[in-house]
Amino acid sequence: MQQQPAHTYQEHSRAILKLGMPLILSNLAQFAIHITDTVMLGWYDVTALAASTIAGTMFFVIFIVGAGFAQAVTPMVAAAAEEDDDLQVRRVTRMGLWLSIFYGLVVTLPFFWAEQILLAIGQDPEVAAMAHIYLQIVIWQMIPALIVMTLKSFLAALEHTAIILWATIGTAIMNAFVNYALIFGNWGAPELGIQGAAIASVSVTLVTVLILVVYTLRVLPQFQLFRNFWRSDTEIMARVFKLGWPIGLTSLAEGGLFSASAVMMGWIGAIELAAHGIAIQLASLTFMVHIGFSQAATVRAGRALGRRDEDALRRGGIMAIGLSALFAILTSAVFLLIPETLVSLFIDPLEPERATLLRVGAGLVMVAALFQVVDGAQVMALGLLRGVQDTTVPMFMATISYWVIGLPVSYLLAFTLGFGAFGLWLGLVIGLAVAAVLLLWRFWGRSVHISGVPA
Repeated sequence: MQQQPAHTYQEHSRAILKLGMPLILSNLAQFAIHITDTVMLGWYDVTALAASTIAGTMFFVIFIVGAGFAQAVTPMVAAAAEEDDDLQVRRVTRMGLWLSIFYGLVVTLPFFWAEQILLAIGQDPEVAAMAHIYLQIVIWQMIPALIVMTLKSFLAALEHTAIILWATIGTAIMNAFVNYALIFGNWGAPELGIQGAAIASVSVTLVTVLILVVYTLRVLPQFQLFRNFWRSDTEIMARVFKLGWPIGLTSLAEGGLFSASAVMMGWIGAIELAAHGIAIQLASLTFMVHIGFSQAATVRAGRALGRRDEDALRRGGIMAIGLSALFAILTSAVFLLIPETLVSLFIDPLEPERATLLRVGAGLVMVAALFQVVDGAQVMALGLLRGVQDTTVPMFMATISYWVIGLPVSYLLAFTLGFGAFGLWLGLVIGLAVAAVLLLWRFWGRSVHISGVPA
């Protein structure tokens, strides 16, 4: 399992690409699952699509906080693996699973009153009722999805990323087939509409759990991950919790920023909101690559921490940021050169407002070119900081950048100064840029100095 550490920049680059490419491709496959759900429900019924969108947002906001405990497993397992401490690997992963399960049990309770909650925040009654039906099924996905996140973190930390990729690709294909059967009633299956989409989501997640558990038992039996699973470990649980809750809240702050930006864009107009949705889809697609590099950076930094190898951390950090920056430059060039072509892929040729959508959307995609650089930089910094188990201060840095700087500047540019949709996006870019500067400063100014950190 343990590999000879990389020394040169070229070796670091190869190691990051070898680890990162399966993670990048699995993120893209996961994104494909989301796109498949959106397209098929859009074909079936517009109200069902709206209901799944608001229900999915509600689910994701709650899920992403608990996923922080799963993500905390990566750097802790990576450091323990580098020290050949199989016992510590098992203790950390097991308590990550415990915290994920506890969190899932607690947060699923509000879903039983989903319709009342959605009505209270002003949603259309028909959409709220349909979203409630969807959530009563998807509620059973919360704990399995958190278990999947934890096992993926465990496997990524041990550099077993191929199984993550193939499991995600396999379940993405399965999701498309089950959706097609159950949403529309094809191949003799009942026509269940939005309920079919929910059943598909839960089924895919359960299959993923099964694949990852079987792989862990058969390929990595030395860790005995599920032996005496009921035994508590309060010391390690406290460490996973301490590292994980800031990760979850940081993710919530960033996700909340883009949710708030969508609400503000709706204040400007329906065309602008539609263009915003298109630009976000394009930016999210390319962001999957940066997330993969960030996940690889977390593992590499965690292993450097385990060896107390400051030089490897520094060189690896440079190469991880460099690879992400190179991809950002390439995608920025594409966004700047053919913005209308990209936006046109999402618009019906017969759409009456096509010309206006193309104009507004192309402008936002050009602003999204700036997104590529700053959003990639800040997520890379977060990945490296998590690798050296530094999450609390970065949480405050990111939250201040997003909500105290980014969102108010967006409002100022969009509404007070009258720049509309473009001003709103420029404000987001400024907030993300501040986050990138602060987080990179945190890493290079403090967290990269690990040689004297106690084991």
